[in-house]
Amino acid sequence: MEGIQVSTEVAGSRNHISIIKVGGYIDTTTASELERALDSLLKQGRFNIIVDLGNVDYISSAGWGIFISEIKSIRENGGDLKLVRMVPDVYEIFELLEFHHILDVYDSIDEAINKFEMVESGEAAAKQPKPQTKPEPSPTTASEPDKHTAAQQAVEKQEEQTVELANLSLEDKIKEIVKEDPGLGAYGIKKQLNTEKYGFTKVGWFKVRSILAKLDLNSKSKRYQFAMSSN
Repeated sequence: MEGIQVSTEVAGSRNHISIIKVGGYIDTTTASELERALDSLLKQGRFNIIVDLGNVDYISSAGWGIFISEIKSIRENGGDLKLVRMVPDVYEIFELLEFHHILDVYDSIDEAINKFEMVESGEAAAKQPKPQTKPEPSPTTASEPDKHTAAQQAVEKQEEQTVELANLSLEDKIKEIVKEDPGLGAYGIKKQLNTEKYGFTKVGWFKVRSILAKLDLNSKSKRYQFAMSSN
C-alpha cells in the first residue's frame, strides 16, 4: 500500500518473538496494512511482538489506536507488545498522549528481545521446585539491641545516599544510572530518574538522549566502557 511498508520476521532463542517492521507513515489510509499484520500474528498465537518504528515519520490517532486496542488481549495471553526505535518527532507525540504509561518503548530491537528473554527465563525459574533446605540456626553472636542498631544504621545510610543522589545535577544523575546499569537505554534511564532514589526527576526521553549524546554515552558500548572505568 502506498505510504507504508510492513514486513514481519521472527527472533529470539526459540523464534518465539515476532518483529513487525514498519516504514513510511501510519494514518487512516495506511493503518489497515499494519492492523492486518498484527491480526495475522495474533491468530497464529504469537503474542510476543516487537514493532520497529525506526523508519516511521508520522503516526496518527488511527495508528496509535491499533496498539492500544490490542495490548490488553495480548497481555492476557501472556505476551506483550513493545515499540522500538521511535524517531524524536513520533516519540514526542507518544509521550504527549501519555501512552508511555501503557506501552513499553526501547531504543533498539536487541533491548526489546533481551527483555522478552529475561521475562521468559524468570518465569521458567519460578516454575522450578525449590530445593528443601534445613533452616539455619539463628546467630547468637549479636544481641537483639545490636541487630536493631545495625539495621537502623543501614536504613540511615541508604537515606543519606538517596538524598545525595536526589541533589545531583541531571547530568550527574544520568552518569550514576549508567554506572549502575549501563545496559539501560534512554527510555530506561528516563524511568529510573523518575524514582525516589533520584528525587522523582521528570524529564523527557528526547532530553535524556541529548544529554547522553553530550556526555558521549549515546551507545551501549560507550556506556559499558564508562561504567567499567568508573568502578
